[in-house]
Amino acid sequence: MRRTINWNNNWIFIKENKEEKITLPHTWNAIDGQTGPEPYYRGVCIYKKIFERPVMDKGERCYLEFRGVNSSCEIKINNKSVTTHDGGYSTFRADITEYIEDENNLQVIVSNEPNNRVYPQRADFTFYGGIYRDVFLIITDESHFDLDYFGGNGIYVTPSITDDGADIDIKCYYTGNANKVVASIDGVGEQILEVSEAGEKKLAKGKVHINSPHLWNGLEDPFLYRITVTLFNEGKECDRVYDKFGIREFRVDPEKGFFLNGKNYPLHGVSRHQDRADVGNALTKEMHKEDMDLIMSMGANSIRLAHYQHDQYFYDLCDEKGIVVWAEIPYITVHMDTGRENTISQMRELITQNYNHASIMCWALSNEITLQGVTEDLLENHRILNDIVHEMDEKRFSAMANLFLLDTNSPLVKLPDIRGYNLYYGWYVGEAGDNDKWFDDFHKDHPDVAIGLTEYGADSVINLQSPKPEKGDYTESYQALYHEHMLEMFSKRPFIWGTYLWNMFEFAAAGRDEAGDPGKNHKGVITFDRKHKKDAYYIYKAWWTSDPFVHLCSKRYHDRIEDTTEIKVYSNKESVTLYVDGKEIETKKGAHVFKFNVEINGVHKIKVVSDDVCDEMEIAHVNEPNPNYFAGADKVRNWFDEPEEKAEEKEGYLSINSTMAEIQAVPEGKAFIDKFMDKMKSKTAGGMGEGVEISEAMQALIARQPLIKLIQQGGMELDTEQINQINSILLNIEKR
Repeated sequence: MRRTINWNNNWIFIKENKEEKITLPHTWNAIDGQTGPEPYYRGVCIYKKIFERPVMDKGERCYLEFRGVNSSCEIKINNKSVTTHDGGYSTFRADITEYIEDENNLQVIVSNEPNNRVYPQRADFTFYGGIYRDVFLIITDESHFDLDYFGGNGIYVTPSITDDGADIDIKCYYTGNANKVVASIDGVGEQILEVSEAGEKKLAKGKVHINSPHLWNGLEDPFLYRITVTLFNEGKECDRVYDKFGIREFRVDPEKGFFLNGKNYPLHGVSRHQDRADVGNALTKEMHKEDMDLIMSMGANSIRLAHYQHDQYFYDLCDEKGIVVWAEIPYITVHMDTGRENTISQMRELITQNYNHASIMCWALSNEITLQGVTEDLLENHRILNDIVHEMDEKRFSAMANLFLLDTNSPLVKLPDIRGYNLYYGWYVGEAGDNDKWFDDFHKDHPDVAIGLTEYGADSVINLQSPKPEKGDYTESYQALYHEHMLEMFSKRPFIWGTYLWNMFEFAAAGRDEAGDPGKNHKGVITFDRKHKKDAYYIYKAWWTSDPFVHLCSKRYHDRIEDTTEIKVYSNKESVTLYVDGKEIETKKGAHVFKFNVEINGVHKIKVVSDDVCDEMEIAHVNEPNPNYFAGADKVRNWFDEPEEKAEEKEGYLSINSTMAEIQAVPEGKAFIDKFMDKMKSKTAGGMGEGVEISEAMQALIARQPLIKLIQQGGMELDTEQINQINSILLNIEKR
């Protein structure tokens, strides 16, 4: 019978000839991968383990199972190469039976070096190197359920809801010999499967009918069946595998959105990266569990597990909690003509290893892959992946997350079964209201196409505060305003099948250098260390949860320069009452957002109450702005005074206040702005904007923007002298 042994202890880590004793999981970029923008270590390191021959019976096989090694590796035992693996986010195994001796030296040679064949190579997140998930030693009988096919467990369970119940199709692939395979479903019964040794793969299959199935019904009732499959050979029990599955049915309607088990079920989703502060991606089970608890506390019912395969334990949590999952491979940002085989192997691994998870509703082909344009090789790669999805899984959707610059008439848009767009109107470009127009236009032009929003968000750093928040200021208050708008927008458009906030948590993006806190993407509504919930978290809680709460916004905006300040409250209650210094001020009725204007002249205690729930904070009136509320002391300003100096303007000539269209209408202006935009794109999102192809629709939107606004909102952080230098150049160019 199979024996599975955790192998996380007693490893030696070797980096640049320096040895260190470690316990797995482990990454060598836990610190330098989060502090940017200086390059983090991307190279080759070695993990070594000395072990004795395991106790094995004659004919048994010995496997090593790696749950995640980023991103390429070679396994050597006693200086003999056993196997290699490309792809940093999936399980793979090595059959070491023929290589082990009485004393053994195992080496895992791991590389996260840049290359042109393994995805991801360019993306807005850190590519941590290391063996960052669990490792197991597996000893099996010579006859066992398959361990060699793309890291799966050999068991495939396919539920189908029928008019009179549910049919459960079971397929079990195995190695060696078997004369009986038995499947047992708890609460249902046993089924002897039909054994066939014909063809390339040995297969046992059968079907079980359940008359009154207990459905997996999302958050309301995420019921799972437990299945046990046992393999016998000549009366001997050789192997046994346990798994869980859920009976459910997904559907997407272009007009009415997402359906679960025949009922409309709007997907209120968040996206999640797997890393956290000072740990990198070497998370413990407790950390995964904390992430799930935080996501559910905000009321989400769906998660986009970006941008790669996540830990099996987290998929298990999604099954158990009733979370609907978007699963994807890291085919991202820039297509590589030399990377096709890797996209295929990573897709086969994703589906094979996760086939039985009840929570997963789709297999996503790629994310924002069209940054540098659409080529025939890119299109063919996607057609191949789309066919693989439907060949391997007849029940789930193929999907794709499109870059907001991709033309909506591109053949890529309709290629998969469902799709989403990643839109950042209101942050990188345009205003929040442009999201409304985009969806209305898409739905009008493509009424038969199901559309979702797979990314949207705005960065904020929690110490940055403002009474007059504006796009590009990185304040907690602007991020909250942005998400207020987005939630209102969703509520009026039921045809949007799902929305995925980018991001639930801040995460490492080593190339970024923004808002005085480099190396991170700050779009999370919870901080990187999971210790602080931003105000935006609570506006989602107000829309998506029913357990009563009230939340006072801008608690971190303590020192206030205005004489009359806004007190804003988020709540899922219908009325809230405000108290200042113990005195009742006002009761307001409404939904989600409640605003009060309060005169302040000293230190004040603010309290908000609704029935049995309350929240409190302290604020103080001050004479000068607190410099800690800005991304750098040089940016301190008085929000209520006009600037002493305005950018110079000259009639008939361009200036920094001219729109992009006005500047580009003049050849000299266009030449200048083309160089400037290249520099600006290279700074956007940690360099992700470099080499981007901008669509005509996006160019039209940008054309309406004054240059000064693009500078302020584009993350370039130019000082007054640099802005004046740009303006002086434009002042010498006549308008047309």
